[in-house]
Amino acid sequence: MRVRQELPVTAETPPLSVLEGRLGVPVDPELLQLALTHRSFAYENGGLPTNERLEFLGDAVLGLVVTETLYRLHPDLSEGQLAKLRAAVVNMRALASVARDLELGRFVRLGRGEETTGGRDKSSILADTVEAIIGAVFLDHGLADTAAFVHRLVDDLIEASALLGAGLDWKTSLQELTSRHGLGVPEYRIAEDGPDHAKTFTAEVVVSGQVRGAGTGRSKKEAEARAAELAWKALSEAAEPATARTASAQTATAQTTTAGAATSARNSSAVPGSDGARTS
Repeated sequence: MRVRQELPVTAETPPLSVLEGRLGVPVDPELLQLALTHRSFAYENGGLPTNERLEFLGDAVLGLVVTETLYRLHPDLSEGQLAKLRAAVVNMRALASVARDLELGRFVRLGRGEETTGGRDKSSILADTVEAIIGAVFLDHGLADTAAFVHRLVDDLIEASALLGAGLDWKTSLQELTSRHGLGVPEYRIAEDGPDHAKTFTAEVVVSGQVRGAGTGRSKKEAEARAAELAWKALSEAAEPATARTASAQTATAQTTTAGAATSARNSSAVPGSDGARTS
């Protein structure tokens, strides 16, 4: 019989009830604890079961729920386009952002080595933990309740995926946006900090000579993606008022033209001898 090892409750590690409150769904304590058990902790504690099987299951459930949602939301998109949208939602970076919102890093059980190298904020560990928790919820509650749970986690990501460009990543979307507005190709500046085993990268993206976004991450790719996302949003918001002004001006011009035509018609009808006012 497997011995259940309790998650130590410290200032850094709140009780599982706190996590359940954030998840919004009760989960069998043993399943939830298993979902939080990284292999580094398992190996350092006598070969305990890890969360990898739950992660495998959760990945499949997540993919099913997101795929069905996209299928229903976008009846006009091809299989290839739907696959790209799904990839924008079901990926390490997106799921890690969900984990950070839930502060999952505070609850994950890690080995000492992983702990010292910043494992609690490592995107791969956080994303895997999200999938493992989805797997645990599925085993405890079934598909219908798990689908509702998944929607609470990723509906914002599903909505955002529709805003991205053909490449379905922020760097590609930013380049498409700057090209469309004649702003040239974005340039990225990278700085790094910290020891080799725990480096942090900071990226700035420059568009038309101005820094439009900055982001940090555990890799250059992650930092650049975050910077591109901020730049894309800033430039998109700046473009919206201009588009609105253009549309307003076009509407005003059309209204002026229509009003002018109506005035001319009235004046014409008042001229003696015209069709509108014949003299006897």
